[in-house]
Amino acid sequence: MSASAVFILDVKGKTVEVFSEYFKELEEESIRDNFVIIYELLDELMDFGFPQTTDSKILQEYITQQGNKLETGKSRVPPTVTNAVSWRSEGIKYKKNEVFIDVIESVNLLVNANGSVLLSEIVGTIKLKVFLSGMPELRLGLNDRVLFELTGRSKNKSVELEDVKFHQCVRLSRFDNDRTISFIPPDGDFELMSYRLSTQVKPLIWIESVIEKFSHSRVEIMVKVRPWG
Repeated sequence: MSASAVFILDVKGKTVEVFSEYFKELEEESIRDNFVIIYELLDELMDFGFPQTTDSKILQEYITQQGNKLETGKSRVPPTVTNAVSWRSEGIKYKKNEVFIDVIESVNLLVNANGSVLLSEIVGTIKLKVFLSGMPELRLGLNDRVLFELTGRSKNKSVELEDVKFHQCVRLSRFDNDRTISFIPPDGDFELMSYRLSTQVKPLIWIESVIEKFSHSRVEIMVKVRPWG
């Protein structure tokens, strides 16, 4: 039975994420310098060809790294593997509880030669940096159009989220019921969700280019950048 192509790509993406967490920059040189750790990671990531543990925070509990050397303690299964909340360890304590949220958005525009916008969309991600003790449950609300319709509020300031993708910590059933993002977060940095908005976006800049050919070996390109409008 052949495996799904999307499944294979997803596993490859998870593997790259794990390697990047360990080596910061995933390049040919870093792979050569850390081949011992890569063997260990692949042994834990896959079991007889099936994905086993793909969360880098869990793997870092028992596959540790210092420089290019691998340090391992006694062979044991980390508690998070058998927990209901596998992405967060128990007993985490901080003197000061803090949560930092970053909303990162980029704009995709398709403009014709006359300057008319043919297609515009916003692609965004919400990233968190969590320093909380214990097993906290967080809730996050957005100005989602579906939520505004459920609560009967005005939709003037609402947006319609598309292609929403959540981290595994999010309770999907809760989101389907009342559009509330409820979750027990992993410790440290992680991406909570990604989304796309199909909306009319005014271009920020206008770029003009003029190309002149003077001979077979000389081409002059002039580019002008100015604010839109």
